[in-house]
Amino acid sequence: MNHFNIQPLNRFVTGESASIRRPREIASFSYDDAHHFHLDDRSLRYYYPPRIGASLSKGFDTFQQLDDTADDHLDALLKTLIDREKRAGERCQADVITWRGMLTKLMATPFDQFNGFEMNATRFQVVIYRTPWCLQGMSHQKPMLRSFIEENHVHKLESRNTQHQQAPHPGAASQDLMSYWGYKFETLSLLPATWAETSRDYIESRENVVVNNNAQYCSVVKTGIGKSRLILGGEVDALWDAKPSRADDPINWVELKTAATPLSDRDILKYERKLLKFWVQSFLLGVPKIIVGFRSKDGILQSLEELDTNQIPRLVKQKGKGSWDGNLCINFAAAFLEWLKDTITGDGVWRIRKKEKATVVEAFKYEESGYGDILSQEFVEYRLRPESEHDT
Repeated sequence: MNHFNIQPLNRFVTGESASIRRPREIASFSYDDAHHFHLDDRSLRYYYPPRIGASLSKGFDTFQQLDDTADDHLDALLKTLIDREKRAGERCQADVITWRGMLTKLMATPFDQFNGFEMNATRFQVVIYRTPWCLQGMSHQKPMLRSFIEENHVHKLESRNTQHQQAPHPGAASQDLMSYWGYKFETLSLLPATWAETSRDYIESRENVVVNNNAQYCSVVKTGIGKSRLILGGEVDALWDAKPSRADDPINWVELKTAATPLSDRDILKYERKLLKFWVQSFLLGVPKIIVGFRSKDGILQSLEELDTNQIPRLVKQKGKGSWDGNLCINFAAAFLEWLKDTITGDGVWRIRKKEKATVVEAFKYEESGYGDILSQEFVEYRLRPESEHDT
């Protein structure tokens, strides 16, 4: 059993801050209203403010909810990487390839003592890095192990069931209804095309649109934290305006979130802790703007707040309760990823686990061989072919 100590946190504050490589979109894919996979941007949406006073509960009885009880592993992300490599004529190089949600859990760990997580990891193909960015000025080649990480699906479902079995506080809405409020807010805030291309009738009738969370636009980005190169896939909610013509330019993504309107110091602290997850999620994919819809306890949209993602840690530190430190989270993630690269050195499938209230993250091998379905057969067969055949 290998352990990475979370405490003491002050060791992630001293010294130089870990370097960050700005996330750059290298590919994307969509799920349609039936949650069918497509290598295009058909589910891309645009932000337009919703009506204040709208009921976030409206339409709950017709909610077309995604059934995610099946384990999709990394399949969609790997399909997208295969397509990108065929088009680019070169392999995507990274130390870690995973969903954005896994890095969110890891990066928030220093200030999320109560929640646990379980992930599965496997290594596949040794990478010989030759690029100056990766070698940081070194002239020799450097072999690295590429790790693929997914959420342990069984643990995910068990945690969800445990949460749903908890009785709501007296007078509070159910877990299912509060989850719906978030999707309803997205529906109220999104357009299928730019404002200029969307009819006034559609804009004004968004409160009557059936909420369907099967459709998703997912961005795949190349980024880096410390010495680790990452490829992350994750859903993005909307564009503020339009994608830039130059592929290397930042994209004006918008992340949509809901929160209860703070009415007390306790509420403010609760909201500040939610901001940690808001910030990490957007930071990892390079989303510059977060729109928070504040609601009443009955699910009525009361106000909107526009947040600059990069300024959130400063606001928490200077004007908030100081309940978390963004720079510490970055340094923690950099140190953890380095430890993980040194730990997952053998074949087989590994488990990465943090138990509830634990002060360590554990990593141990639980399958001696194979990839545990983390990698699709399609991806394995494609990658094992000579690179000269990858354009076919």
